[in-house]
Amino acid sequence: MSEQIPQDLRYTRAHEWTKTADDGVVTIGITAHAVEQLGDITMVTLPDVGAALAAGEAFGDVDSVKAVSELFAPIDGEVIAVNEQLDDAPETVNEAPYGDGWMLKVRPSNPTQLETLLDPAAYDALVQSEQ
Repeated sequence: MSEQIPQDLRYTRAHEWTKTADDGVVTIGITAHAVEQLGDITMVTLPDVGAALAAGEAFGDVDSVKAVSELFAPIDGEVIAVNEQLDDAPETVNEAPYGDGWMLKVRPSNPTQLETLLDPAAYDALVQSEQ
């Protein structure tokens, strides 16, 4: 298994990751694989706090030197925090996709949806199949 795939996260087929805190709040970002495919990120567009997310629907986008890519919600829920640091420093996603480069914090409306996301082994298999 690839060392760059954190074992404590769940993943989507569109290369977003989720991490659930003890209070049930879910942090969402994009994976190192997505960052590698995009190249240098120049802008991140995210929804406002209070926005409703629907699983599988676009919630924002990432502009890079290569392309503009949509971001897709892994779960249904309400946005309770947005990483405003990315407005002035979008390259943070390149530097720390699983750390300071997080994008949203969401209060899930249906926490069982998290169980449908890929575990690290399944995500690693997906990444391998795309290379």
